[in-house]
Amino acid sequence: MIDHIRGRISYKELNLVVIECGGVGYACRTSIQTAGAVGRNDDEGMLYTRLTVREDEIALYGFASRSERACFDQLTSVTGVGPKAALAILSDLTPDRFALAVAGGDYKTFTKIKGIGTKTAQRIVLELKDKVAKSVQAEGLPAAPTMTGSGSTEEAMAALQVLGYSQGEVAGVLSTLDPALPSSELIRLSLQKLGKNMFG
Repeated sequence: MIDHIRGRISYKELNLVVIECGGVGYACRTSIQTAGAVGRNDDEGMLYTRLTVREDEIALYGFASRSERACFDQLTSVTGVGPKAALAILSDLTPDRFALAVAGGDYKTFTKIKGIGTKTAQRIVLELKDKVAKSVQAEGLPAAPTMTGSGSTEEAMAALQVLGYSQGEVAGVLSTLDPALPSSELIRLSLQKLGKNMFG
């Protein structure tokens, strides 16, 4: 099993980081938060990884921390939640905020994320609550903040600047959008306005 990869960051998008190690470029699918945190092109970076093997696909996923990878594993263990949905959730929620939302039975936090419906959100809480609650209690984490308003805007601004846009360009576009939207949605809409939609 590949636990982690360290090397030169040769290319990155919002949900993809390519790390060159030993002359081989490893394409790792990531959350938006990880893509923003790992560094810039040509920097040395490291990602914790998870390799998934299916009949039609072999994919490598990268994470900024072991805790984010653990959240990914928990999410993909839930019925009906695949890697794509797990990354969407981790793009909007840090591992601490994910754990607190689950432990507190706050399924509505998940319904704010694009692609996550009410039934899926409720299933995430139902299947993971007992397991996650123990870790939250042991670590004594603070109450979960709500990712709305300036928090989402700041995260979107940071991610867009990582992609090479100036602070002025980003601020101008974000000022036209609803700050209550999740950061991933703010980024997607901003990229459309900036003419560089990387979500396809």
